[in-house]
Amino acid sequence: MFPIGDDNVQGAGPSLSTWGLLVVNVLVFVFEASLATGALENFITEYGVIPREIMSAVDLHTLLTSMFLHGGWMHLIGNMLFLWVFSNNIEAVLGTPLHLGFYLAGGLAASLAHILSDPSSTIPSVGASGAIAAILGAYLMLFPRSRVKLLVFTGYTMGVTRANAIVFLGLWAVMQLFSGVASPGVTPAQTGGVAWWAHLGGFGFGLVVGWLVKGRAASRIAVGSWPSRRERGPNDGLSTTSR
Repeated sequence: MFPIGDDNVQGAGPSLSTWGLLVVNVLVFVFEASLATGALENFITEYGVIPREIMSAVDLHTLLTSMFLHGGWMHLIGNMLFLWVFSNNIEAVLGTPLHLGFYLAGGLAASLAHILSDPSSTIPSVGASGAIAAILGAYLMLFPRSRVKLLVFTGYTMGVTRANAIVFLGLWAVMQLFSGVASPGVTPAQTGGVAWWAHLGGFGFGLVVGWLVKGRAASRIAVGSWPSRRERGPNDGLSTTSR
């Protein structure tokens, strides 16, 4: 299942921070793609987070730079898809400057969780997943009833279904937790695996921030396309349509 849309906030302005982050991530990856194999490996090692180095207070700048690097096209596309779908509502609540600060802080929280999961690791970790996980955590707290549009592949067919954010993101969080607990001996890095504990660290940070700003959200915004049962069409529930 891949998220492809959601209920947007009424009266929200342009999502400048969200679009800016998308553009920066894509441009950095285009630069990565232009490098030869050896140069790319050196680039990842230089700017990715290496837990052992951070624990020794070396190359602390990588806590920031690693958020904008990706290990491949699918890694980039998956992260940017989640960012595009979920981030604009959070920006509508926080405003552009606070949203950007929240995103970066979420990425830092995710990196710290990853580092603490295996502080002796020498494998570089890269990706925006932790920061985006923080967005998902805040989204779950602020918009639990928002309907997320999902693209579903079943065998040779493809369909679109909708689910409440609390269902989709709740299942996502459970999967991250199960994967993290089930593979304690794995040193996760986006160049060789999935940083499960980075996802969980970012998500937990987002839950806390979402809870703290929940009152602000309730007083400022409303989800724009959450119709009542009477207003919904026959295909607007959780039904799946093939095409």
